[in-house]
Amino acid sequence: MITESENEEIFIQASESSGLKMLAAISALVITALIFVGYAYLRKRQAQSIVPVQQAATAQPKAPPQALILVDEALLQGSNTLLGGTVRNISNGRLSGLSIELELKRRKDGTSEKKLVPVSPADIDSQQEGRYSIQLKAQEYGSAKVVALHDGAQTMLPYTLAQGEKRPLERLESKTIKVDKPTGKRSEFLNSPDNPARVP
Repeated sequence: MITESENEEIFIQASESSGLKMLAAISALVITALIFVGYAYLRKRQAQSIVPVQQAATAQPKAPPQALILVDEALLQGSNTLLGGTVRNISNGRLSGLSIELELKRRKDGTSEKKLVPVSPADIDSQQEGRYSIQLKAQEYGSAKVVALHDGAQTMLPYTLAQGEKRPLERLESKTIKVDKPTGKRSEFLNSPDNPARVP
């Protein structure tokens, strides 16, 4: 038989646990709404900060490229890597004192280093070409890319990049290996052209 005091205690416990659940649910909804509003605000601010940069970039007309840089595939020569390519003058004028700026990434720590590589000949008339090349230690550098083309006054010239010469196929020396016929019963093959046998 349940007394009234025990009955009241059961109802009080039930209402307390449902009240805590309701409070937790409301708190979760409020926190989710705050996160969503904050995210929307940050996205709007980011979009507003990008618009002036995009307008400035589109307002300035891009200069037409003055050179085409053909980047050859890297060649391994012993412990060295040979990087090179061709610079073609596609402008109507003469380009003088040309040099290529390469960004090299070190294998050991991943830091980058920039090197200027002169173009030979340094002065190129319209529709003429010049070559550039640099030899690096293969174990020191992992990758290289062209980042700029400079003239004699160290002004950056507009350019376009294209694939240059492919790496030549490696020639493997052909060697003939002669195997003497084994003598004696222990070293004979069970199934050979001279002694065919049926394999079960």
